[in-house]
Amino acid sequence: MTEPFKNFFSKKLIKGMGDHFAKAWPGFDHAGFVKSASKNLDALELKERSAQITDSLKTFLPEDFNKAGEIMLASLGPEEDIDVNWADVDDQGLVGWSIMPMVDYVGLYGLEHFDLSMTLFKELTKRSSSEFGIRFFLLKEPKRTLSVLKKWSRDPNHHVRRLVSEGSRPRLPWGMQLPSFIKDPSPLLPLLEALKDDKEEYVRRSVANNLNDIAKDHPDTVAKIAKQWLNEAGKDRERLVRHACRTLIKQGHQKTLKALGYGSPNVKLNKFSVLTARVDFGEALLFEVSLTSTSKKAQPLIIDYAIHHRKANGGSSPKVFKWKTTTLAPLATLESQKKHPMKKITTRVYYPGTHKVEILVNGISLGSKTFELDIE
Repeated sequence: MTEPFKNFFSKKLIKGMGDHFAKAWPGFDHAGFVKSASKNLDALELKERSAQITDSLKTFLPEDFNKAGEIMLASLGPEEDIDVNWADVDDQGLVGWSIMPMVDYVGLYGLEHFDLSMTLFKELTKRSSSEFGIRFFLLKEPKRTLSVLKKWSRDPNHHVRRLVSEGSRPRLPWGMQLPSFIKDPSPLLPLLEALKDDKEEYVRRSVANNLNDIAKDHPDTVAKIAKQWLNEAGKDRERLVRHACRTLIKQGHQKTLKALGYGSPNVKLNKFSVLTARVDFGEALLFEVSLTSTSKKAQPLIIDYAIHHRKANGGSSPKVFKWKTTTLAPLATLESQKKHPMKKITTRVYYPGTHKVEILVNGISLGSKTFELDIE
């Protein structure tokens, strides 16, 4: 069984953090820190464990933020190309998961010490990521922080460059939202432009995730960017754009689909049949489709389907699922079957009764059929 992420915040890690703080500052209360940071650890989840360590840093590091910052910098492991997600504390210094509570400490208590905090974020992100902490500064001093991020977009360290796009995501999961950039993402666009052809996939994927955040509030803006970026684009940039547009593709956003080369489908729906008119919960819905091209040219097609799940009030809520992407030859026919499991998942509550499956081609609905879901 895979080890839960929360267990990376272990007493061993906390003790290792204390060891390095004590090396950097002989006055550090190692025993007090370990006792405080590891209190009731087994009862805490990941973010709660990190927050407790952050609180203990506030208690046991010097009250003077400048002194505390010097100690944290001195405690860091060597700057080298490590797997920051899995690296553990060793005698070389702090890296990996131990960085997360330190980043939060800087975000919470370093707001009046801008230059030192930026130095800390830059060094901490080289050994993990400062994406959550720097958001405090983007909220308080957006222009000043964006100016720093602009410089970092040209930094030789790819972790620093990734921080530029990941830390500024308007809707970063697990992180504070950035309302001003949700309302107006234009200040972020020059940063993403500078990173769109970064040599590291790690950075380019972050750029795509930032654009996907923006797409949730400004779909036409992202469609326009997609069209511009795909002009004379290489395969790496094409992958970035497609990943950035994943939400808009599922939504059938026509401007985005057109930018990606998917026009209105010229197809005839020959057959659409639900082969399991009644589905027992835990089993699968089975349906089949036959499409024929009515075009004399080959046409790229994104074929998706939506399940309209029954809600408690008797209404329905659609969820789009990917099916296949293909190029249909002139006047050719495509026939395919699909199984969709109707089983328990943590993100959905199922209700018995009439459901619906809908076929979508290039974002256009070609029709729907009903089926009954039985739940004992």
